[in-house]
Amino acid sequence: MLDIQQQVSLLKYNTLALPSTAEYFCKISSTSELYEALAWAREKQLPIILLGGGSNVVLAGNLAGLVIHIAISGIALTNGELVSQEDLVSGIDSAQFERIIRVGAGENWHQLVLYTLEQGWYGLENLSLIPGLTGAAPIQNIGAYGVELSDRFHSLEAIKLSSGDSITMSLSDCQFGYRDSFFKGAGRDQYAITAINLRLSTKEDLCLEYPALNNFFEKNQSGAPITPKQVSDAVCAIRHSKLPDPKDIANAGSFFKNPVISSEQMSVLQEQYPNMVSYDQANGTKKLAAGWLVEQAGWKGVEQSGVGVHNEQALVLVNYQGTGQALLSLAGDIQASVSDKFGITLEIEPRVYT
Repeated sequence: MLDIQQQVSLLKYNTLALPSTAEYFCKISSTSELYEALAWAREKQLPIILLGGGSNVVLAGNLAGLVIHIAISGIALTNGELVSQEDLVSGIDSAQFERIIRVGAGENWHQLVLYTLEQGWYGLENLSLIPGLTGAAPIQNIGAYGVELSDRFHSLEAIKLSSGDSITMSLSDCQFGYRDSFFKGAGRDQYAITAINLRLSTKEDLCLEYPALNNFFEKNQSGAPITPKQVSDAVCAIRHSKLPDPKDIANAGSFFKNPVISSEQMSVLQEQYPNMVSYDQANGTKKLAAGWLVEQAGWKGVEQSGVGVHNEQALVLVNYQGTGQALLSLAGDIQASVSDKFGITLEIEPRVYT
């Protein structure tokens, strides 16, 4: 039975541990409960806010209306049984290696990655240790170490908030871009994602081109073939070395998107900053390291008003005992500083609620 509560603290529902209170709050574990919650909110004419793991949000105030915490679980293989080891060796058509899995929106993302590796379903290993729940992954088009969700995405299931209609959306429907999707643009705040379908494979096809990952294996080379599990372990090791665990210090991971600029702008900047970090993009543009820009602007390790910039990774803003407004004030100061120094505008990556 649906349990709707009033004046609920959201402190444990956001990894930045920012103080915020929901006017109304409920946790849903099935689509039927979601339908019930949406009908209740429509009857009361209340706004609806969907909340997953809270790892990519900045709560800079209390939230009016009904906050729905999505906790729909379940992982299922939807296109048949696994092929045998003999089939893997014999080199059958690659389509036969494909495995489509359906994942409830409330599943923990990293635990999903580990589960798929255990089952011999490969493709998510580069996305290990990304915090949050699976339902939020398409909104952000999460990505790391050379792989984005869109590379492994098949489709998703969602409910339109205004009508309660159930829909299925394809890869093209979701309009994925770099840390972007339909759900951050035209579809913003209009859909509740209930499940996603991922296209994985029983055949190993490792992506090791990302510099940090490539360097890791060069330094730790044993001569034996690299496995997907080892890629996952390497990603976890690299992330642990670069990013603080929210359980240890409150944060939302990367706070700013890596800006993408033209090759012409990059050439001008490199004349003044020859050590500027950049990555070539397929369309000829250059992606810059936002953390490098923040550090060069002098913000690494800075603390103010109970919040600060992590002393080892300048891309991460942390909360000691501050507020969402204090965090946004710090972010604004950093953005202004980077713009003044490099002529580049940093965009905040998490969703901000004021």
